[in-house]
Amino acid sequence: MPFAVEMRFIQAAETKLGRSLPPAYIAHMCKQNGGEVLAGKDEFTLYPIQDSSDRKRLARTCNDIIRETANAKEWRGFPPSALAIGDNGSGDKLILLPSSSGEKFADAVYCWDHETGQVQLVANSFEELN
Repeated sequence: MPFAVEMRFIQAAETKLGRSLPPAYIAHMCKQNGGEVLAGKDEFTLYPIQDSSDRKRLARTCNDIIRETANAKEWRGFPPSALAIGDNGSGDKLILLPSSSGEKFADAVYCWDHETGQVQLVANSFEELN
């Protein structure tokens, strides 16, 4: 069950990542740290942002975006600069890519296909996802 996350945990994740996250994604995660979204024809379960405010929340967020991205980078063909923010249960990942400046993650959301290695745009902004 998704739950809210405090901004301090999002900022801690951004510090670890070395890039800021898109505002629409942050707004969603602040209200609901996880959950599901529909991207194209697939439903994706969003990875949470680690929340260490208490033991229960830490346990519920142990599969956070940083850990899941590290795991995804071990897969052949996963874009090295991508951030994994969710999966569809079949191996495909919902990802964010760095902006052209590299200082932040761009607003657009993509799907990485684990079989072909292809990256496809699914939304120009996180708020477009249902």
